[in-house]
Amino acid sequence: MTARVVILMGSLSDREHVARIASACAEFGLAVEQHVASAHKSARYLLGLLEESEMRGGPVVYITVAGRSNALSGLVDASVAAPVICCPPLSPAFGGADIFSSLRMPSGVAPLVVLEPAAAALAAAKIISLGDKALKQRIVAYQDAMTRQIVDDDRTLSRELDQ
Repeated sequence: MTARVVILMGSLSDREHVARIASACAEFGLAVEQHVASAHKSARYLLGLLEESEMRGGPVVYITVAGRSNALSGLVDASVAAPVICCPPLSPAFGGADIFSSLRMPSGVAPLVVLEPAAAALAAAKIISLGDKALKQRIVAYQDAMTRQIVDDDRTLSRELDQ
């Protein structure tokens, strides 16, 4: 059964942030689904989506995208046994303090918080790679490419400083 990443956004205003996550997931070859559901405004609908997703079976990682008062991540995590990654869009509103709603969860609720969209996709890929050797190899290749870039940048800097 194909592993999936299910991205749940609290509203369509999160669409740009979600697009960055989905794009990074695509680079690893991950199957992505996207839905809009609010824990505050459409809790029953959200729970129905989760129930349908869980009934389909197979490996799944949920990525939640919600800002302000982020109940979405906690409700999703409390409702499924699968990993949940919370990737809230950063907002200048409230001096950035709205991030605390993603960081402070009740006991027994543990969504992982990853702030960068590409990093959330990488985290999902690493989780799924525990059961997918080909994906693990793509992650290793990605990490090797990043290392080569840093080494090349260091050599470039050294040459520039020597001149």
